[in-house]
Amino acid sequence: MTRADIAVIGLGVMGANLALNLAEKGNQVVVYNRSWDVTEEFMGGEEAGAFGIRPARDLAELSALLERPRVVMLMVTAGPAVDSVIEGLLPHLDPGDIVIDGGNSLYLDTNRRSAALAQRGIHYMGVGVSGGEEGARHGPSIMAGGDPAAWETVGPMLESIAARAPDGTPCADLVGPQGAGHFVKMVHNGIEYGDMQVIAEAYDLMRRGLGMEPAAIGDVFSSWNQGRLRSYLVEITADILAATEDGTPMVDLILDAAGQKGTGKWTVIASMDLAQPTALVAEAVYARIVSSDPDRRKRAAALFPGSGTASGVTVEDVEAALYASKIISYSQGFRLIRAASDEYGWDVDPGAVAALWRAGCIIRASFLEDITAAYRDEPGLEDLSFAPFFADALRSAEASWRRVVAAAVQAGIPAPAYSSALAYYDGMRSERVPANLIQAQRDYFGAHTFERVDRPRGEFFHREWTRG
Repeated sequence: MTRADIAVIGLGVMGANLALNLAEKGNQVVVYNRSWDVTEEFMGGEEAGAFGIRPARDLAELSALLERPRVVMLMVTAGPAVDSVIEGLLPHLDPGDIVIDGGNSLYLDTNRRSAALAQRGIHYMGVGVSGGEEGARHGPSIMAGGDPAAWETVGPMLESIAARAPDGTPCADLVGPQGAGHFVKMVHNGIEYGDMQVIAEAYDLMRRGLGMEPAAIGDVFSSWNQGRLRSYLVEITADILAATEDGTPMVDLILDAAGQKGTGKWTVIASMDLAQPTALVAEAVYARIVSSDPDRRKRAAALFPGSGTASGVTVEDVEAALYASKIISYSQGFRLIRAASDEYGWDVDPGAVAALWRAGCIIRASFLEDITAAYRDEPGLEDLSFAPFFADALRSAEASWRRVVAAAVQAGIPAPAYSSALAYYDGMRSERVPANLIQAQRDYFGAHTFERVDRPRGEFFHREWTRG
């Protein structure tokens, strides 16, 4: 009997669809789930049988069904469940075998697991997979972290199932060692939070500020999807706003309390650990937290009513504010990736990352073609907003951006992502900021010292401060 090329452990939505995708592309697949009932249900599907997928009742059988070096892909919930599966799997693995974690694991956990399994001679790969259920089945974006030697084995399999960019390139690649793949996927998800927030703020400004109905706003998003904002999230937003139930816009029937699974929060924590200002993602996370308590907001709305009318702005202004804020969000995200790469010695190529996001993933957009081109033109680009294409775009959007933020403030309509992005832009372009006063305060009360503008960087001074 021919042995399988790869095993998939965990037959939830993502695992099941990845297994089908792998098998359909000609890979021999064996599957296992902790609950045999789930495995039986999966195997009862028409596609599993047609593609020749084989089930395993336990990890020993799974191991015996695999060709060497064994390749095992874990599609289980991030956290302790991953460690538990690895512990159960280890007695059935040999040096040279490859374990792939395809879930949304925290990159620090991936670093730890990679080091631990390396001591046993086993390759551990943290692989970010984006695209949701549809992407998993028909072509996701795949961000892999691990050893190049392991990628030589698993790369062709993962490339076979990946989405294809407009130029035909598979959106699957090794971005770096250890937890680099999961870090890049985490930042992808953080940027996704930001993209969803800037879209939601545009909707809110048009709905409350300009008095437009959902269908009309949906038409605006449809038109935007034909231009520089063309993307999966803008496309589905247009579809959502066009949907009705018994004549009522569906969006009006949905409780305005947004959930989250943690990757946005992880992005913000990592940005603080690495001293990178990923402020727009932070505001997107906090906006979801604010939304999660509608009862409190209802009480506050009665206490502090506002006009809700955004005067002096147009739909075109809103589009410009959205686009400019999006540039800032991606600039911050890529700065964070570069900082992590420097910190951990990963040697991640930002242009290659942007190329992976052009298709398959949730943030796929024509915008990413421009980012890919910017990094190809200047691989050492310090900040995405410094690229001529994006610098010109920010300058041209600035007046509209300011009008939108000012109008939102005047109307009492929250626009935290637009406001935060504009504040970052203004801070970044300020040759002098008031941090000199902050540093003087720190030295005054805590003798934390300060540098001087008339002395070389790296020399620190303390003053005995007195009032008066």
